[in-house]
Amino acid sequence: MTFTASSETDQQAASATQRRLEPERAPVSVAPGDGIGPEIMDATLRVLSAAGAAIGVEPVEIGEQVYRRGLTSGIDPQLWESIRRTRVLLKGPVTTPPGGGWKSVNVSLRKTLGLYANVRPCRSYHPFVATHHANMDLVVIRENEEDLYAGIEHRQTRQVTQCLKLITRPGCERIVRYAFEYTRRRSRRKLSCLVKDNIMKITDGLFWRVFEEIAAEYPDVETERLIVDIGMARVAAHPERFDVIVLPNLYGDILSDIAAEISGSVGLAGSANIGEHASMFEAIHGSAPDIAGQGIANPSGLLLAGVKMLAHLGQTEAAELVHSAWLKTIEDGVHTADIFDAGSSRRRVGTQEFGDAVIERLGQGPEQLKAPAYVPGPRIETAETRKSIEKKELVGVDVFLDWSEGGPDDLGLLLRSLAEPRLPLQMITNRGVKVFPDGQPETFCTDHWRCRFQAPEGGVEHAELLALMQRIDARGLDFIKTENLYTFDGKPGFSLGQGQ
Repeated sequence: MTFTASSETDQQAASATQRRLEPERAPVSVAPGDGIGPEIMDATLRVLSAAGAAIGVEPVEIGEQVYRRGLTSGIDPQLWESIRRTRVLLKGPVTTPPGGGWKSVNVSLRKTLGLYANVRPCRSYHPFVATHHANMDLVVIRENEEDLYAGIEHRQTRQVTQCLKLITRPGCERIVRYAFEYTRRRSRRKLSCLVKDNIMKITDGLFWRVFEEIAAEYPDVETERLIVDIGMARVAAHPERFDVIVLPNLYGDILSDIAAEISGSVGLAGSANIGEHASMFEAIHGSAPDIAGQGIANPSGLLLAGVKMLAHLGQTEAAELVHSAWLKTIEDGVHTADIFDAGSSRRRVGTQEFGDAVIERLGQGPEQLKAPAYVPGPRIETAETRKSIEKKELVGVDVFLDWSEGGPDDLGLLLRSLAEPRLPLQMITNRGVKVFPDGQPETFCTDHWRCRFQAPEGGVEHAELLALMQRIDARGLDFIKTENLYTFDGKPGFSLGQGQ
């Protein structure tokens, strides 16, 4: 009996010592998602566990099954409480049902949780994965919350719909500063900014102005500005010329998929979505329902997202251990069907077999590919936005009409009769092109007219705008929208019409 008691005491002491030696497990919310999501999530978690990742999984539910329960968000309400506890979400791909009424889970998560920075490294694995760009190694940092992805759309007339592009100064400052900090802390050489400010002078113009302002604080970082169309073309043709790229939401969404594809396969790319209160890690590909359940999907994108998650949690040794083993697996030619090449691959494997291959190589590293090195340290914080002290003055209004009873001159003469000397009709545009006065007969017009009333000098009162609208309404004209015109320190805060 004495021996037994002593053994139990020794075992308890050893167990307590072991618990002290083990790292504290970081809680992580885990959503397998739809389609191939559960398969690749299982493979990913097995690899992370085998590598000794100190994480505790909290299962959460999103996607198709939640939609079927009648929740249009596709998100189980319990997910929010889980993420508030864990502050980290590892998410599989999600299917959004076709047709209207269903919200994108990805967009909802990013916007609700304030995940303002989407970080997508894209590098080639030449000669083990086919690519035309052997020296490609770039990072796309995409603004993740605003731009056209605000999702504010309207059908305004029988012929015209609109989508609002919202770019804010605080949003620009957060993502641009994050991009500069990322570039500096990872010893990258250059940060490129891609915008379309030659056309969208106010929205994209703001993004570029903020980039210029913040660049002055980082003299050690080389910078460049490219118009987004030629910029994307150059990334597609010569990605090795780029290092880190920062850009607004829509452009970033497009470019990151282009970069991932030309690196070898979209299936190899993982991404991090970083916010102040939480972060989300995911593969960039979709749920691929056509191959779901067949066990052939490539888990690499989600696995590399999991590696980024470990680094984010400060578990850099585990992150490097998994990433090194993954690179060794790729070098050894153990490939899933999407990247398998009869001439260069050695063994075609399925989802779980690929995970097993990575586990077998834990402790090994690549012989030709660049070994990973993750930088420890705290999450990058962003500075508070500057408060504007510009003088804002109301100087007019753009009135948008649904009208199809004649041509531009007919509408212009009618509106001039309703205007006052203090607030005259300055011009009418159709689809952004000036058509009155002095329009051109070749210009194609729809039933959607922007009619600008602007004071010749000085400001106007809101009451004057309301009086104008009452006269327009009394004349039976269908106004569908108004946009007030302001100057800021005397500079117009509104665009001109093409041809003006």
